[in-house]
Amino acid sequence: MFTVVSAPAPPGGEAPRPDEAPESFVQRVSRDKAQAAASRLPPSAPMLVVAADTVVAIDGCILGKPADNDEAIEILKLLRGRVHTVWTAVTVLDVAAGRELIDIARTDVPMRSYDDDEIAAYVSTGDPLDKAGAYAIQHAGFHPVDGLSGCYANVMGLPLCHLTRTLRRAEADLPANVPSACQSHTGYHCPVYQGILEG
Repeated sequence: MFTVVSAPAPPGGEAPRPDEAPESFVQRVSRDKAQAAASRLPPSAPMLVVAADTVVAIDGCILGKPADNDEAIEILKLLRGRVHTVWTAVTVLDVAAGRELIDIARTDVPMRSYDDDEIAAYVSTGDPLDKAGAYAIQHAGFHPVDGLSGCYANVMGLPLCHLTRTLRRAEADLPANVPSACQSHTGYHCPVYQGILEG
């Protein structure tokens, strides 16, 4: 059984610090989210708190959610035909034991060379405006990614095998076959799940 807890914004918001690398940024924000959620729970509760944060980065720069359609177009043109990186940090807090576990997923994402008309049609749907990097890998009409060979679930926002191995470290009972369920849901034959779970 699980409960969803809305955590307040971390101190200072979710903006990267000067010269903060994307992978360091997501770990810090994920940890802050987990701690903020835990602070809203009874201190004696024997439970695990899970939080995650995901960023899209290219050339060392973090790309957030576009402010408007023009920025979405700009971001999609920047990513077009190039490989960028999606980072997700997963934090698991064992509240009773006072233990914190953090894992990080990295997926290199090759974008196809979509044209300006495809960008305009996709942006007109409004879908990019609430997405880091201005796209959803799973969007049925746009299909922005070509030739992915890493963790698909990470690009969607929650790398389930990374979460699984972190929960195992926390000695959580996980009866479900997570890789099978993930691949069935996404339709993606994952070539990396075994290495992640064994890593």
